[in-house]
Amino acid sequence: MEITEPVITRQEIMFLDDKDFNPGNVILVTGAATGIGRGLAVAAAANGLMVVGLDINQEQGKKTQSMARELGGQMIFLGCDLNQDNQMGKAVQEAAKLGQVRYLANIAGLQHIDSVENFPMEKFDLMQRVMVRAPFFLSQLVIREIKKSPDGEGVIANMASAHAHITTKNKPSYNIAKFAQRALAQSISAEGGGKIRSFTVSTGFVKTPLALGQVPEQARQRGITQEQVVTEVMMGKSRIKEMMNPVEVANAFLYGMSRFGRYLVGGDLLLDGGMVLTY
Repeated sequence: MEITEPVITRQEIMFLDDKDFNPGNVILVTGAATGIGRGLAVAAAANGLMVVGLDINQEQGKKTQSMARELGGQMIFLGCDLNQDNQMGKAVQEAAKLGQVRYLANIAGLQHIDSVENFPMEKFDLMQRVMVRAPFFLSQLVIREIKKSPDGEGVIANMASAHAHITTKNKPSYNIAKFAQRALAQSISAEGGGKIRSFTVSTGFVKTPLALGQVPEQARQRGITQEQVVTEVMMGKSRIKEMMNPVEVANAFLYGMSRFGRYLVGGDLLLDGGMVLTY
């Protein structure tokens, strides 16, 4: 069984009429080398924003940059370790040289499958640093940049999950991190006065290396085939049995960041194929 990351085409991208979607405004996107981060970086560039993509995977990050430019967008890629405050700080400084930093998308994530009882603490700490501490620190830096703009308006969006609503076994650190990202979005919105908004996007499984990489270990731990992991475990509670494409998730982020999402203040866009609410 092989499910590959889909190709991003112009036809799949949602284009929004928003005066703030212009090259003078900068969006930082973490996890930009693959998956949802790549999809959002490419779609945001195609929508006219200046994109600064961050990821530790420099080879794939540069590929994302090329993809964005092939669609006529503007993007630079910066290698960045989300465990290093100085690298994140430098990335925001570099982004500010390109225009007004107005948007941040905290997409980067990682996964480890194990029970609470057996979960290695070094893995727990790494996941919390990448998916909780780094989004908080980047939000702190970006809020300061947003406030330098004439209108003081901007948006910070976090990649949550159906696992920010319900939990499944053997994903304790991931579950905790995703609930935390919803809390971060709500905290920023509580302080933002309607001018600095924040929201989350929660999906079921998406065709990304992160999701697809879980399949062999899930099969081993559950004693089932890899095909059964996808159809019975991953998509078992979804009313739609096909994984989302990364660009579909990217479109949700762009809507929420645009003028059309101005009432999305601390909220969550739940696009999970019915996994949570029709359980």
